[in-house]
Amino acid sequence: MVGGSTGAATPGTLFLVSTPIGNMSDLSARAVETLAAVSAVLAEDTRHSRPLLEKHGISTPLVAYHEHNEAKTTPALVARLAAGESFALISDAGTPLLSDPGARLVRAAIDAGIAVSPVPGASALLAALVASGIVADRFTFFGFLARKGKERAETVREIAALTHTAVLYEAPARVGETLAALAAAGSGAREAVVARELTKHFEEFRRGTVQSLAESYQEVAPRGEVVLVIAGAETREPDEATLRDRAHVLREQGLSARDVARVLTEESHAPRNLAYRLAHE
Repeated sequence: MVGGSTGAATPGTLFLVSTPIGNMSDLSARAVETLAAVSAVLAEDTRHSRPLLEKHGISTPLVAYHEHNEAKTTPALVARLAAGESFALISDAGTPLLSDPGARLVRAAIDAGIAVSPVPGASALLAALVASGIVADRFTFFGFLARKGKERAETVREIAALTHTAVLYEAPARVGETLAALAAAGSGAREAVVARELTKHFEEFRRGTVQSLAESYQEVAPRGEVVLVIAGAETREPDEATLRDRAHVLREQGLSARDVARVLTEESHAPRNLAYRLAHE
């Protein structure tokens, strides 16, 4: 049994349980066992989560834990964990903490010496990424972009500058606007995928360039939950003539051949063999 009773000598465990992002059957056997055994399930929206628990015959009490009450309720929850109770933290869908509340409680539990254990499962982020067809060996997750202002503009520029894949969540009504902003920032020709309603009946992946998808969503916004996957900017091999001129300037500045080669690889991302050859010409 993973739960304990108040006053137990051994602290309990905070389980981070992934729940389905659409298809109710995606709840793992281990998740069901954990949710049934803990003292309480901490849910972002108890009304939303109750049908899931009922479907799997779980009668564990639900306790609301969301962005509006986490600061107030975290100390008491940590005290109960320290006293021996165990809790399962869930979000409305998917893996907790990914654009969902919970980081404050996890950090507080760790600081109090309480075990934090993940129970992996569904994730809209990973589901969209692996089915997108875009390179997935390296990526940056941006969550939801700010709706407006300097922070939003800076993030758009950051995504445009990435040389690896970007994944972000977006509200349906802002998908066209966000894609248009990325296109305006220089990413229009990059490969992109709009994934919506993942694991649900109307699951859809629309593929194209950032520009073409921006245009298609300008008039009619997509429906349902949306994940955007944006390919990284292409990296080009540096021009050898340009690198040779740069090496000449560096040598005139008094740099050794070794330092010239280092600067060419670090500054211009020149292949090491080429940088070494140019440095010694």
